[in-house]
Amino acid sequence: MNDYSLQARLLAGILARTRWNSVELERAAAGAAGKRWPTCARVIDELLHGLGNQRRPLAGDIAQWLMLNKGFGKSCRRYRLSFSHLDQFVGQMSPVRRDFASWKIPPLTGISALADFFGLTLGELDWLADLRGLERFTVTGKLRNYNYRWVSKRISGTCRLIESPKWRLKMVQRHMLHGILDYVPLHRSAHGFRQGRSIRSCSAIHVGKDVVLRMDLQDFFPSISRARIAGLFRAAGYPEDVSLTLAALATNLIPQDVWNSFPAYGSIADRYRHESIYGTAHLPQGAPTSPALANLCAYKLDCRLAGLAERMGGHYSRYADDLVLSGAVGFERCLPSLIPFVASICLEEGFVVNHRKTKIMGQAERQRLLGLVVNQKLNPPRDEYDRLRATLFNCVRFGPRSANRDGLENFRSHLLGRINFVTSINASRGQRLTKLFNQIDWIQDSSV
Repeated sequence: MNDYSLQARLLAGILARTRWNSVELERAAAGAAGKRWPTCARVIDELLHGLGNQRRPLAGDIAQWLMLNKGFGKSCRRYRLSFSHLDQFVGQMSPVRRDFASWKIPPLTGISALADFFGLTLGELDWLADLRGLERFTVTGKLRNYNYRWVSKRISGTCRLIESPKWRLKMVQRHMLHGILDYVPLHRSAHGFRQGRSIRSCSAIHVGKDVVLRMDLQDFFPSISRARIAGLFRAAGYPEDVSLTLAALATNLIPQDVWNSFPAYGSIADRYRHESIYGTAHLPQGAPTSPALANLCAYKLDCRLAGLAERMGGHYSRYADDLVLSGAVGFERCLPSLIPFVASICLEEGFVVNHRKTKIMGQAERQRLLGLVVNQKLNPPRDEYDRLRATLFNCVRFGPRSANRDGLENFRSHLLGRINFVTSINASRGQRLTKLFNQIDWIQDSSV
């Protein structure tokens, strides 16, 4: 290590907090040294040329470049530079694109401002963010920020881990969701976990198409890493330390004993895949911020797949981890080459397609998307509608207690919820179900 490596790291920490342009960087470098040194402009120009003008590099990348730059080393020796004024510099908002500056996100330029934004002390912020990964080695449940629960998937027989944040962290995450993430726009093709969109809006795009292609992303939430989330906040304009802390608040690293309780199933490959995912800091399935962050991380994926579908005369939409593409007869002829191409795009964007769930549906069969049928018009599946209608008929004829075979505590609300769902999709069918519901004698069997 050369004798000016410390100065390189100090200056890198300052430049990483500064807007990434020559004027701002030169001013910051001169202020950090306490004087304007003659070769400052040349070093900054070479830095911008070496690391790129259009992105904000990490402090470590800047420090590495400075340590390898001979001009910076000569300047340190010749002008006896000492960058000891780090604490005087407050980070600046510096989005990677000009249009990002129009987002109405709060300008958090330092850790103290971040703590004030959440109403926390610096110690509380450090504990909840857990940048040191203490959660993984904490054996006492009371000291952990998350509760853990393995859930078995009914269809595949595999498992997913539900990581539920405790109330204090959950409040912070909700504040992040409504105070920051709600102001970042999503792609028009994303329909999951956003206001004004639903499975209805996602499926309606594909009604009456000759062929519908449905694909599924594997381990959608946990496959998104903390580094990727930090990059998202940096792209929005936050300084590196703020971005890392925000990413740490929204991600988690599971304790070893939780991983040891992983249910035995499948092959060694299944366990290895889950270990590689859950063994690193990832988006937890159960945190209020995870859906919004996952949608934002899939923005470029949505852009590419929407453009691909449009170029082929088709349509594209995404609901969480479900990808749907549809089109006419010409679109169907391209499917043999389209499916691997879509999978490769997903892989390039950091996602993996679960090929076992890929399905091609033509007009000759029932085209079912997200629990709805889209062949000619949007409808709930006929078999599910018939079962609900039969249940209501039995309630009318024999009383609600006889039809409540699962022993649901609030059977009336359960039926109303199912009827309202059908009504939101098909009003005429919903009216017929409502008419049956109104004939049920709930007073006679008031315990239901």
